[in-house]
Amino acid sequence: MDLVKVVVRDLDHNFENRDPPLTALSITYGGLDVAFSSHKHWRDMRKLLVSQVLTNPNLDASRSFRTNGVRKTVRDVYGRIGTGINVNKVSYDTEIDVVTNLLWGCSKGYDDYGEIGDEFQEVAFEIMKLLAAPNISDFIPMLSRFDLQGRERDMRKLKEQIDRIFENFIRGRINANSRKMGKDERKDFLQALLDEKDDPKSSLDLDQIKAILVEELGDVIGLDNIVEESHLSKLIYLDAVINCFRLQPAVPLLIPRYPDESCTVGDYTIPKGTVVFINAWATHRDPKNWTNPLEFNPERCLNTKLDYKGNSLKFLPFGSGRRICPGAPLREKMLMYLVTSFLHSFDWSLTKDEDFDLSQEFNIVTKKKKPLIAIPTPKLSTASLYL
Repeated sequence: MDLVKVVVRDLDHNFENRDPPLTALSITYGGLDVAFSSHKHWRDMRKLLVSQVLTNPNLDASRSFRTNGVRKTVRDVYGRIGTGINVNKVSYDTEIDVVTNLLWGCSKGYDDYGEIGDEFQEVAFEIMKLLAAPNISDFIPMLSRFDLQGRERDMRKLKEQIDRIFENFIRGRINANSRKMGKDERKDFLQALLDEKDDPKSSLDLDQIKAILVEELGDVIGLDNIVEESHLSKLIYLDAVINCFRLQPAVPLLIPRYPDESCTVGDYTIPKGTVVFINAWATHRDPKNWTNPLEFNPERCLNTKLDYKGNSLKFLPFGSGRRICPGAPLREKMLMYLVTSFLHSFDWSLTKDEDFDLSQEFNIVTKKKKPLIAIPTPKLSTASLYL
């Protein structure tokens, strides 16, 4: 943890730049996005993203996107009562749907939004798989011009699909715009870009923990109500349970950085341009940071000040320092809202052939080797609450 502090605190200014793989450069127009860009371009893009989309007022203004996305998912799950649900896929689809709504909106008059949104989700999934695939060109740069494994070729094909999707939306929005939106009108990120262009150990057992969760949900929300974002800040124990996802951080090694100048980190000399990884997966399981780190113990999070802002160097789900993920506030809201809605609206059980398996599949992102398939049973007081 001391070495992490040097990289993300003491020498944060020196380690603020990225070293993207070649496939990332292909899909991001040469590293022009927020995640993989460096220097002034990264600072400008981050400032635009945060100021136009991810400030608290803008996140509050876009609440309807999250509400509509989660409620649509609850309706869809309700329509499949008694059948096995791939919880991983349903959750992923919901979050992608909300993000694409934030990017270009679904209430702007596009009749073909659903079809294009589905296509975007499919392409995004293929991009993530390709970004995670080992590429010999990244390890032996002199071979990069040969593209021996065809990684860049495949990514260029995906980029062509992304280009077509984006250009359709951009052209449609430009043609539809005869004025800038008023300051009190809700913006998606596409509109913002166009505007910018123009201008202690627990003694509880698992059953007791589940009972506390059910009681908390019932007390705060009630079975005669659906979940609202205003309920979430009151669900203290559920928030502590969700924080246990530290054992499966989305990006286990975070996105690599490199120093602008040679420097010393601990007893190590790091030459200029050296790629540096921060192992969040190991940090979250380190006994020096967590007592009995693999034990399910939500109470430990009740007595510590953990957040998603990277303030605690033992809890880095979104990174820390200058290169912390700018989307962390949105991810925090979506994670809590979706899990709460699932738990409040349904009782869940495993299918007959399902074993509860937490084994992981490592890649650029972490996911379960075996997707969780569960059967929902409605628990709200009336069917109308699902519609």
